[in-house]
Amino acid sequence: MRLSYENKLLAILALSFGFVFFDRLALSFLFPFISGELKLDNTQLGMLASALALTWSLSGVGFGALSDRLKARKPMLLVSVIAFSLFSAASGLVGGFVALLLFRALMGVAEGPVLPISQSMLAEASTPARRGFNMGIVNGAAPGLFGAVIGPPILIWLAGAYGWRTAFYLSCLPGLLIAWLVWRHVRERPPEAAVVAASRSAEQSTVGLAALLRERNILLCVLIACSYITWFIILISFTPTFLVSVKGLQPAQMGMVMSSLGLAWVVWGAVVPGISDRIGRKPAMVAFSLIAACCPLVLLHVQDVRLLAVLVFCTYTGLGCFTLFMATIPAETVSAAIIATALGMIMGVGELAGGFVAPTLAGMAADRYGLPVVMWIAAVAALLPALLSLGLRETAPRRVARAPVRNLDAAPL
Repeated sequence: MRLSYENKLLAILALSFGFVFFDRLALSFLFPFISGELKLDNTQLGMLASALALTWSLSGVGFGALSDRLKARKPMLLVSVIAFSLFSAASGLVGGFVALLLFRALMGVAEGPVLPISQSMLAEASTPARRGFNMGIVNGAAPGLFGAVIGPPILIWLAGAYGWRTAFYLSCLPGLLIAWLVWRHVRERPPEAAVVAASRSAEQSTVGLAALLRERNILLCVLIACSYITWFIILISFTPTFLVSVKGLQPAQMGMVMSSLGLAWVVWGAVVPGISDRIGRKPAMVAFSLIAACCPLVLLHVQDVRLLAVLVFCTYTGLGCFTLFMATIPAETVSAAIIATALGMIMGVGELAGGFVAPTLAGMAADRYGLPVVMWIAAVAALLPALLSLGLRETAPRRVARAPVRNLDAAPL
């Protein structure tokens, strides 16, 4: 049976962004092996995460908007995939902190455009009834599967058996294969029959960032991104070290808990957007953000490893919300011509605040007050999006169709 272009594109983009996170999170899982040899502390771990987030944010904003204007999404995606794969492998060559910082920053430049370009392509090719689900697979499930389920045991095994440098070297191979798939199968525009842009106006892709921020949903999504990315980056960067040094877990036990977290990422990354297709984006954001605020508290207070793994799975729901505020809600708020611009801005500003500033401050706080403090910071960072989401205007097609009068003011920019 021949795959439709929508499904083929979904599979390739899921692989692409999945391996972005495989490479991005490799440092977190390998840090317990790297820190001893390179003599790194928690502040430096935070700085490494911050450097990547800074360049990721600037690159996402700039290249996301550029891809809309040049209408050259496929070439930019192809170059990005090849570049981040090579820079990830180059991390294994470093002899100290400065060199590692440089390669992580370059990797952020390469990875920044992948999500806004991918989601703009997917929004254009997806049927309305499964738009949230499709975006959830790319934005949530795929990064969780490759970055947090498959990644930890493979990277930890490679580091233990062959050294952390070899683990970095081999991390580039899947990315190069994905680049070939992008070159061979992805189109700049989907077939006309698959384009779900009939209701979108054919406006120029030159709307400024200030004009985007005047749209209430976009402004709220930017603020939510700043807080939610703080929650995510702190958890994903510090949890492996927290589990080993504070909880006293063995590397294999740490890998089990992180894999449980990754499995939750996969499941909730698809389930939350799918549920939002039915109940609405706004109630899904509020409910699942409140649950996500409990995850760092579970890591703090639960001692039994197996119970910890189960409860982490049940409470790590935030990555499903990421799809909604970072992709689906903006794509349903603005016109198709400026989706990558809007997504790049939300991701970029969020990464700047939550990914660049927060990890360094959290690392400094951990060195001064102890690692448990970062879990309290993460809990607050998931609670704020639940409150901000109360102000969102509903965009889910099923919910909007039931209340057309109340959504007349929701025309796309």
